[in-house]
Amino acid sequence: MSYIFKVLILSLFFSQAFAKPQVAITQIVAHSSLDQIREGTLDELIDQKLIQKDLTDVIYQNAQGNIAIADQIAQMFVSLDSKVIVAITTLSEQKLANAIKDTSIPVVFGGVTDPIGAGLVPKLQGHKTRITGTIDLPSPQDQILLIQKILPTVQKIGIIYNPSETNSQKQVQGIKEIAAKSSLIVEEAPAFKTADIAQATAYLISKVDVILLPNDNTAIAALETIIKTATKGHIPVFASDPESVKNGALAAVANDQYQVGRETGKMVATILKGQDIQEMDIKIIKASKSYFNKKAFKHFKFTYPN
Repeated sequence: MSYIFKVLILSLFFSQAFAKPQVAITQIVAHSSLDQIREGTLDELIDQKLIQKDLTDVIYQNAQGNIAIADQIAQMFVSLDSKVIVAITTLSEQKLANAIKDTSIPVVFGGVTDPIGAGLVPKLQGHKTRITGTIDLPSPQDQILLIQKILPTVQKIGIIYNPSETNSQKQVQGIKEIAAKSSLIVEEAPAFKTADIAQATAYLISKVDVILLPNDNTAIAALETIIKTATKGHIPVFASDPESVKNGALAAVANDQYQVGRETGKMVATILKGQDIQEMDIKIIKASKSYFNKKAFKHFKFTYPN
């Protein structure tokens, strides 16, 4: 029996201390961006006095990037009959969407880019399902403009992403469409697991001028490897979340992930107060701004924005 599965069994045992948790949260992998969404969600619910400050009425599980474990977590959460389940990322939400089919449990997602393409809802408004949540989609046009502003001579952009993540596919497609309008070449480096990241990064170094990371869980979970390898190859890295900039990426146009969590928490709160989730539309979060890493700018000898 794997260590993670043992943790799931122990969590199920301890969760029986209360028959019906207020909130259960599942997250596909731990990295700072997703953690900020979770923290923002919890803080909103605490501020509205809907959960305890010590989180004794909240269950949280992280699948450690393992899809099979994400499925086990979804099944476990359904068996607990939580009042609301929160799924952070598309993969976690997809597992829950299957698990709740024969239940009345409401599910709220955060950190999802394309819920329609992921098969979660048929449309954003008036979908009449037991699934709702927040969309966090950076503007590909603003991302390209930022790169061109900092590196006016850029010609080739490298992208590292996991093709099995539908949210990543959506972002990459948008980046490619905008890049083509500016006659920029996009070089893709697929990475289906974090172990593939080093090779994907090394592949791009001799082919591109910059690397742009979408909000891809596989890539961001291995951000340290990307930054270290790219920097050694004198290739700056742009990101799609502010936490990656704090952790070494040069710059990003991104939504404040903590604020995304706050907005997700507001939707959860509405449900806990009695709102029918089937009447709640998907919410698009627009809280983006530019983020810069002064140390990275100094390393690459770029002019730091005023």
